[in-house]
Amino acid sequence: MDKEQKFKTKTGFCHILPDRIVLTRDGFTGNVTEVVKGNSISKSRLLIVYGFITLLMIYSAYNNFVNKDWFFFVLYLIAIIYILYSIIRSINYSDTPVIKRSKIKNIEFNPAKKFLTRSYFKVSFEQEDGKNKKRLILLPGSLSDGPKETSKAVEIMKRNGLLINN
Repeated sequence: MDKEQKFKTKTGFCHILPDRIVLTRDGFTGNVTEVVKGNSISKSRLLIVYGFITLLMIYSAYNNFVNKDWFFFVLYLIAIIYILYSIIRSINYSDTPVIKRSKIKNIEFNPAKKFLTRSYFKVSFEQEDGKNKKRLILLPGSLSDGPKETSKAVEIMKRNGLLINN
């Protein structure tokens, strides 16, 4: 591979370079994402917001428990468990826009479930500090020419030797 290759993602483009993978935010969706989340996604801010929401739900669940309003108590309890599970699961994910190819351990392709999810690549890699992380590369949805862009992305990943098992 002697030149850069790229494919569309949900919020921009994924550039496959000889020594690294670079994710950029281009176009309308990328610009909206930058305005909402900033140039770099701050996972800690998002986790703080989720933590605050969880605390409010715990308070409401406690009040419903004291007042013996079992329906809302159970409803809040289910929501609290789901949010806490999501927070714990997201700790191993990274939002880095640059991944060195030498640090990549595995790339897994997950196809879309029609009308439910979009296709994505799950990149397992080692960060500079030695921690193992995962990065999701979400591909365009069905309303954004998703199947065509997905097949192009899979072909580029295979051609560059990044996607071996799929």
